[in-house]
Amino acid sequence: MATRFRVWPGSPTPLGAIWDGSGANFSLFSAHADKVDLCLFDDSGEREIARIELPEYTNEIWHCYLPDVRPGQLYGYRVYGPYAPESGHRFNHHKLLIDPYARALNGGIRWHDAVFGYRIGDPQQDLSFDTRDSAPYMPKCELIDPAFSWGRRERPRPWHESIIYELHVRGYTMRHPEVPEAERGRFAGLSSAAVIDYLRRLGVTSVVLLPVHAFVHDRHLVERGLRNYWGYNSLAFFAPQSEYLFDGRLSDFKTFVQHMHDVGIEVLLDVVYNHTAEGNHLGPTLSMRGIDNLTYYHLMHDAPRYYNDFTGTGNALELRHRDVLRLVLDSLRYWVQEMGVDGFRFDLATTLARVDGVFSEHSSFLDALAQDPVLSAVKLIAEPWDTGPDGYRLGQFPPGWAEWNDQYRDSVRRFWKGEPGQVPELAARLAGSAEIFDRRGRHSWASINYITAHDGFTLRDLVSYEHKRNDANEEHNRDGQQDNHSFNCGAEGQTSDAGVLKLRWRQMHNMLATLLFSQGVPMLLAGDEFGRTQQGNNNAYCQDNEISWLAWEGIDKAGKDLLEFTSKLIALRRRHIVFHRDRFFHGATIPGTEVKDVLWLKPDGHEMSSEDWDNVSTHALAVQLSGEAGQMHLTKAGEQEVDETFLLLFNAGSPDIRFRLPDSIAEAAWAPVLNTAARHPLAARGELKPGQSIMVKAQSFVLLVSRSPEAGEMGGV
Repeated sequence: MATRFRVWPGSPTPLGAIWDGSGANFSLFSAHADKVDLCLFDDSGEREIARIELPEYTNEIWHCYLPDVRPGQLYGYRVYGPYAPESGHRFNHHKLLIDPYARALNGGIRWHDAVFGYRIGDPQQDLSFDTRDSAPYMPKCELIDPAFSWGRRERPRPWHESIIYELHVRGYTMRHPEVPEAERGRFAGLSSAAVIDYLRRLGVTSVVLLPVHAFVHDRHLVERGLRNYWGYNSLAFFAPQSEYLFDGRLSDFKTFVQHMHDVGIEVLLDVVYNHTAEGNHLGPTLSMRGIDNLTYYHLMHDAPRYYNDFTGTGNALELRHRDVLRLVLDSLRYWVQEMGVDGFRFDLATTLARVDGVFSEHSSFLDALAQDPVLSAVKLIAEPWDTGPDGYRLGQFPPGWAEWNDQYRDSVRRFWKGEPGQVPELAARLAGSAEIFDRRGRHSWASINYITAHDGFTLRDLVSYEHKRNDANEEHNRDGQQDNHSFNCGAEGQTSDAGVLKLRWRQMHNMLATLLFSQGVPMLLAGDEFGRTQQGNNNAYCQDNEISWLAWEGIDKAGKDLLEFTSKLIALRRRHIVFHRDRFFHGATIPGTEVKDVLWLKPDGHEMSSEDWDNVSTHALAVQLSGEAGQMHLTKAGEQEVDETFLLLFNAGSPDIRFRLPDSIAEAAWAPVLNTAARHPLAARGELKPGQSIMVKAQSFVLLVSRSPEAGEMGGV
């Protein structure tokens, strides 16, 4: 460590390591530290070339300025202070620590007992103190030059126009034959012409990426030959996962975002601020634990040696503290302002809004986002639950938020499975789940509707398995959701039975149509549009292999047909405002008209009565969505958004059912648009008069549109 660097006082703000064109300012928050050393490393990250004691301490922030460092400099911190776990302090200067504000990490963790602050195997466990240097096993922070030439950047599109597509950076392109092999599994692969063109043709408006913040592959997984594939184990909130960058190029992410924006697709990030990779009291010392454990983490009030765990992962960040909250908000703003993203989906968001362990709509976190001029203008999606007490909070997030709606997921699954008594539930979900979200001026887009997501069965597995097959996770099939409301259509798993396969593909068509014609914001799981399978694994969090990777080269004709069906349904939804009104449908008369916004009908064409809703043996429903706008559905210019009127016919039962078409649309005809029981679902032709009937096959869906006599051919639909 003979290399000498000039050390100037520097500034406490901004936090992190910031290159200003001449040198770099380093600043680190720690309220309880006695001393902080900045450690500089050579280009390999293996040799420490300088250790600099930060000379200044201002407002609980340690800082200095180094005029002699340049972008690419690798660094880390050693923080001195009391090691007193029973008092909440876990300082250990023998452990190299990641800067919570690091913009990039070089390398990953090499698991070794030295990365733990205590002596593993010691009878006193975490009360013991380990003196081994962890630097050889730790990734190093990297000083970056943030310069990037952005193209045109637009504000996020209106919520009600959104169609979200959830994908995994690595798994999406690892098996893509048109992506250069060196770029597969990286942001560069997502920027390839093949991927961009596919997403554009599919028609989705937003992609949400599973976690891309730098994360850790858990030791117990690595030792079993597995990996933390999903990435819900964050280590640094500003740094992209280095595995997703080509040769460490931070610009790869920005280039990907720019390519998405160029074709009108937003980029949303699935973010994990509820906990970190340091786990519980027996976890490693990697960053915040060694910087200021008592401040950063939610510790038990009467026993601060231990952590309050609302997430099932061992710890929870203490967002009541201003500097921890500041870290999260600074990170979010960084990804919006510097990295160009359009919004976030917050993992286990209930934890973020807990005050003294209890969820509060007026928590510091929620209030801070609501008043932030940058963050309040982007898309915010909550996973509205966690694993702590009273953690399920669907519909209770404040105005401005959308929420994952698991009740939508379960209702649609149970309806198409054929469970009794599901018609009222389905109707509520089709109408945007107003009973959950219609309060405080919230609109139907508050409901993020989904049938499948990364966590659970894929759509194809949902209709192929009634029992999960998670043996590859090496947890004796005990992990993963137990009750999936799935239906194997007559055979478990793979089969050559033509009848079973036909029903499975029809059920996939049924559920995709239901999703895309429901009020609210639909979210598709990548690969569902062509029938991707995980071979029955409903918890593939650790499967960084062909179980999780999309098999682009193996799409058969049935899969290609489903893909075409999905893309056309997306186009139909985007073209017709009636499928994504900004306001809720309540079955009420539209102001300024004599028609109801939605009619719930029995197969005989009459409106549903209370007795009909209570009939648990009913498996069929007709829904008329009015194209009339009245004064409730206006454009920004104040013009009425008039649309065509559609009729949705659902039959989840086993017998075929004849539906009488309503005669509420005078001097108009009903023209079929799609029929999932047909050999070619979108090849419907002809027209029917009001009062006539149409046969809806068992376990199928039919869509019709009303058309005045002078209307043209169906190509306009």
